[in-house]
Amino acid sequence: MLDRKTNRKNKTTKSSRSYDPEEYQLNHLRPMHTFSIVARDKKTGEMGVAVQSHWFSVGADVPWAEAGIGVVATQSFVDPSYGPKGLELMRLGKSASETLKQLIAADSGEAVRQVAMVDSKGEAAVHTGKRCVDYAGHRTGDGYSVQANLMLNDKVPTAMANAFETAPGDLAERMMMALEAAQKVGGDIRGKQSAAMIMVKAQSSGKSWVNRTVDLRVEDHPEPLKELRRLISVARAYGHMNAGDAAMEKNDVETALKEYGEAMKLAGDNVEIAFWSALTLALKGKVDQALPIFKKVFLEDRNWVEVLKRLPKAGIIPDDDTGRALMQRILNEARDQ
Repeated sequence: MLDRKTNRKNKTTKSSRSYDPEEYQLNHLRPMHTFSIVARDKKTGEMGVAVQSHWFSVGADVPWAEAGIGVVATQSFVDPSYGPKGLELMRLGKSASETLKQLIAADSGEAVRQVAMVDSKGEAAVHTGKRCVDYAGHRTGDGYSVQANLMLNDKVPTAMANAFETAPGDLAERMMMALEAAQKVGGDIRGKQSAAMIMVKAQSSGKSWVNRTVDLRVEDHPEPLKELRRLISVARAYGHMNAGDAAMEKNDVETALKEYGEAMKLAGDNVEIAFWSALTLALKGKVDQALPIFKKVFLEDRNWVEVLKRLPKAGIIPDDDTGRALMQRILNEARDQ
């Protein structure tokens, strides 16, 4: 490392000293020591990346994803450019292994990097530099890679791989199980602080805001994985609500009620999901099914009565005799007088 005492005494030493890129990276880049997983679901083609670290806002630098292209995790003494550069090369047709090989070859600080990628065909590639802080290691399998550095022990990669390979459920659940397995066997030697998960569709729709099916970050929390799991449950709830709305557009009330029910079950005390679900039913003429839901919402929080009254002005409820009659019926029969 740089001898600062010598530099203070001898200015010529500093000016003549050769540049050490690895030392520069160690002194200037964020030490994003962590454990992560990049993976592709063989059934759906969805791809995802999930991570936990004892560092604030790990989701800002480590996980990268693009629908129809691939996913990247860049960590250790992190160089965030591996994310966009990796996705760009895979977008140009290079495989994950070709992409990673090219980027590593061009990086003078590769010894302190830990980077993993999975492309849209499910090929996984990973690099753990020789100067990553112990314990550092990785495991790859069919369509996935798990990697970790600065861990309490050497059990983390194997625990993550085993959990991912054997866990039931969709890709989000399997990645969560991998992260939780890492924490269970020791995890980051420093503890835990933040977590993140991104999932993208198998094919791009051309709309980035549609392509991401999961985009969650826990910036600073004493139990980041527990909080991430809670957020995934909330995200699923909103997914069911959207599916219910889609069913109502097709006048499939039975499916809509089922989806709204699942949404409310997952959302717990989130009365907003219940309110908008009930409103959609009411606007589609299913007032009898909507009234019990409205009643529960209004009992929980009377502010939603006021929200309802403001909707005609916004055009959400028709601002005419029919709309006013609907709103009055809801208020008369669902509001606690």
